[in-house]
Amino acid sequence: MMENLKTVHYNNSIVSGKIEVPGDKSISHRAIMLGSIAKGKTIISGFLNGEDCLRTIDIFRLLGVSIDRQGTDVTIDSPGINNWKTPTEELYAGNSGTTARLMLGILAGANISSAVLTGDESLSVRPMNRVTKPLHAMGASITSEIDNDLLPLKIEASSLAAIDYTNPVASAQVKSAILFAGLHAKGTTIVREDTLSRDHTEQMLSHFGADVRSNNGEISITGGGSLNGTTVHVPGDISSAAFFMVAAAMVKDSSLTFTNLGLNPTRSGILDVLGNMGAEINVMDESAENGERTGNVTIAYNKVLPTEISGSLIPRLIDELPIIALLATQAEGTTIIKDASELRVKETDRIAAVTNELTKLGANIEATDDGMIIQGPTVLAGGTMDSYGDHRLGMMAAIASLITTDPITIKDSACIDISYPTFFEDLEKVVGK
Repeated sequence: MMENLKTVHYNNSIVSGKIEVPGDKSISHRAIMLGSIAKGKTIISGFLNGEDCLRTIDIFRLLGVSIDRQGTDVTIDSPGINNWKTPTEELYAGNSGTTARLMLGILAGANISSAVLTGDESLSVRPMNRVTKPLHAMGASITSEIDNDLLPLKIEASSLAAIDYTNPVASAQVKSAILFAGLHAKGTTIVREDTLSRDHTEQMLSHFGADVRSNNGEISITGGGSLNGTTVHVPGDISSAAFFMVAAAMVKDSSLTFTNLGLNPTRSGILDVLGNMGAEINVMDESAENGERTGNVTIAYNKVLPTEISGSLIPRLIDELPIIALLATQAEGTTIIKDASELRVKETDRIAAVTNELTKLGANIEATDDGMIIQGPTVLAGGTMDSYGDHRLGMMAAIASLITTDPITIKDSACIDISYPTFFEDLEKVVGK
């Protein structure tokens, strides 16, 4: 089979203008999920038409939920979770870990006899036991064909009971799966976190009418209530914007403004890091809608400084670490990323992949068990970079071409469609091509 290759080179281009990145992937997933669980009509604007989110839509259609999508506007008409139909086909999550892990919690409490959840080759080797373990403790019936807690997994109807669970890793996916199961469990389910993970699920559950509360790392939900359809506006995805933010921060004379950008505090760690690394940042016109903070942000170039990224900051920018590693190659000094072992179980082992691919370009970067050590500044050459089928690595490679001496050829650039189908169009706009 022919490899999907794309060659880019934007060296000597200034990054400027205004951009509105596509809708937030995490919020888009949850809007479809809660709109399908709820009874009645839900209207979503700003939905992300990425492959991962479309997989979520496909699954709920197989469960008997009517979903109409017109561009970035989505209308859901659901009979409610208690009236879903038992699917006659496998529920295919593709490469979407969010879809798979959150669906486990949803299906555990659904009023269907059984369902089989599957994924692509990559997703089928990603760990699911971090989710199935607490769900089993709630009474969920989830089994794997060869008893390895990997997809495909069969979920059968069962009665759920509330649990009090301390999450060993700051994972929004684990927390969300438990809270979704807690919607239909007897009693009050509690999830405890030492470090707060992204809280879109709590915000969305509250918006749809669930009895959910959050206080100092203790999130609780009372089962037995009903949810009703509502309206949801999805702001721009800060994880997608991060690639262009880094572009503006590392290319001399650049300044780029982002409009309608999600600024949820559990996701905005990229702004803290860019500020620490010297970028000029201006946040304007902040507001809130369906519990989510939004605003306009301008990022402008300044001399790039080294930094250390660790501890409670990590969950707030876990998906942005690959592109931050690229920025660190241009900093004058040593940048240290640690406490980020979660990167090893993403779409690929992002610690190994980022280290390998940036080393190819001439970066001075060393992988550690839980992060990276990057010495800068270094001049980066061109060459072929492998995305490993990981959208974040594909976009990192394209942004690298802004500062490489020669073109970058990206293997499997099509994977970028998972979260940002218009990425290359937007990139050419902001560099004036």
